[in-house]
Amino acid sequence: METVSENACFGGIQGVYRHASAATGCDMTFGLFLPAEARDGPVPVLWYLSGLTCTHENAMVKAGAQGWAAEQGIALVFPDTSPRGEGVADHEDYDLGQGAGFYVNATQEPWAPHFRMWDYVAEELPALVTEHFAIDPERQAITGHSMGGHGALTLAMNLPGRYRSVSAFAPISNPTGSDWGRKQLTAYLGNDESTWAKHDATLMMKQAGFDGPILIDTGTSDQFIDLLRPEALAAAIAERRQQATVRLQPGYDHSYFFVSSFMEDHVSFHAEALYRD
Repeated sequence: METVSENACFGGIQGVYRHASAATGCDMTFGLFLPAEARDGPVPVLWYLSGLTCTHENAMVKAGAQGWAAEQGIALVFPDTSPRGEGVADHEDYDLGQGAGFYVNATQEPWAPHFRMWDYVAEELPALVTEHFAIDPERQAITGHSMGGHGALTLAMNLPGRYRSVSAFAPISNPTGSDWGRKQLTAYLGNDESTWAKHDATLMMKQAGFDGPILIDTGTSDQFIDLLRPEALAAAIAERRQQATVRLQPGYDHSYFFVSSFMEDHVSFHAEALYRD
């Protein structure tokens, strides 16, 4: 594993690292913030999954998460959103291909050889960071924005016992019912919609739910709200009587100004679960 950079940050270290990934068949880059407490032993970790067009860097630089994580003694992991590099398939549309992995294992050409982001985020990267850094694998939580919110919710509901809490900023909540979803799921997984269900937070909420607390924020002025379909997930949460806080934030849009405005709430929410005995 190659150290790309390490910078002092809120008493800890914000690092960027690159490694050869067996899951994606290419080099992958991720950001990792370790608080000062990591010098004394393993610390809880909060995974942050980013949205369409993003790399590991967007949230690492724009979300304002490190200061709040440092206060709580929590590590942050910022994975990339897709495989990249020469020989990795891409598309002229911004919402398909590189930067738009959708956190699935693609089964269709030309995506199948590299687009295995589910395996990367669920298995390979967690094993790597717990092996090389002071991360406590028994205390994990997950969050994300937009496409990353979709990934956070579906990973949490498909991997019971892995994460103590899950949150999302403006998640793509019902991709099987939205153009932000049907397009990508068809391209990556094919036309058999039965293979899509595990990647739809609304359907997974109806089927499985989550054994822990959930926090979801979406802005009422989000320019993509019709594609996000927060109302579908809210209805599924109510129908299941799932423990959850679902908030519509007046006037906020889809940007990182929105994410950073509520980051303290989300980190504090996860800290409560991560430090619960």
